[in-house]
Amino acid sequence: MSTNSFGRIFTVTTWGESHGPALGAVVDGCPPGVALDETMLQGWLDRRRPGQNRYTTQRQEPDRVEILSGVFEGRSTGMPIQLLIRNTDQRSKDYSEISDRFRPGHADITYWQKYGIRDYRGGGRSSARETAARVAAGGVARAALASLLPDLQITGYMVQMGPHKADRSRFDMAEITRNPFWTPDAGAAETWEGYLSQLRKSGNSVGAVVEVVASGVPAGLGAPVYGKLDTDIAAAMMSINAVKGVEIGAGFDAAMLTGEENADEIFMGRDGPEYSSNHAGGILGGISTGQQIVCRFAVKPTSSILKPRRTITRAGAQVEIVTRGRHDPCVGIRAVPVGEAMMACVLLDHVLLHRGQIGGNVGETRGRIG
Repeated sequence: MSTNSFGRIFTVTTWGESHGPALGAVVDGCPPGVALDETMLQGWLDRRRPGQNRYTTQRQEPDRVEILSGVFEGRSTGMPIQLLIRNTDQRSKDYSEISDRFRPGHADITYWQKYGIRDYRGGGRSSARETAARVAAGGVARAALASLLPDLQITGYMVQMGPHKADRSRFDMAEITRNPFWTPDAGAAETWEGYLSQLRKSGNSVGAVVEVVASGVPAGLGAPVYGKLDTDIAAAMMSINAVKGVEIGAGFDAAMLTGEENADEIFMGRDGPEYSSNHAGGILGGISTGQQIVCRFAVKPTSSILKPRRTITRAGAQVEIVTRGRHDPCVGIRAVPVGEAMMACVLLDHVLLHRGQIGGNVGETRGRIG
């Protein structure tokens, strides 16, 4: 299976399976001299780690990251950085009953159709367990961005669970770390707690919407046509397991606006251009405006559920399937740090591309025009 890598200058290649001995990533293109150690990366992985509360899978993985290369005396050398995360709590026997059956809504059937072989133990490469490696790589990207753009901040949070949306009028970013759902709306967290508890007890699952915001992004990242910043952000988010939709800024709601409503009016501020709104999500023509970059992605419900579903075997026989084992009732919860990691990787890649081609912005806007 090819195409396990993404990025152009800052590249990440992930490897490993859900129930194999380990998984990890090879990160190439990180600038030399970046302060980096395992403790720094572990903080990001701990946010994604399973089994931390009753609303996520009860698989108990410490997700301890090991740096095997590319770092010397606490700083990156510019060489490939090898990251290793060992699996310690696999229970492959939980999947023995479905070894010959395809889970509806899961990649089981397409993997079999394409490759003629599938790792039914947790889904192999199609498992969300793969995203642990992305979060580790995202930690490397964050460390590099901190040295290049110290004002840049990336924040992710859940804005919807099933039909229940967070209320933006109640947003308090300090709330994000105070509840198990990574939401800035304490009221929504309370509603989601009861809603998800009922679903979990009934053996069902539900989808969610995650928003990722990057502030302190300079103007000029990205390129027209095939190198658009929003193209790469959308592709990165869409590559996350279970993601079925991505939008930037106003996204699909822009289709309901008039041109007058959608246009983000421009004014000359003390430090450069300022905008009346941000329907564009911080990107125009594929190039960052200097505003906050706003992205949302929709995560489908977990397909491994205890509800009986009709399916077929590899031989084509019609059967029922119930998936046992330990699974997230809402994948969106642990997708928050994954979305942040992918945003970090894409932004660092574009920062390095911009520096290599342009150096600094050519068309600086200073003072008043006219």
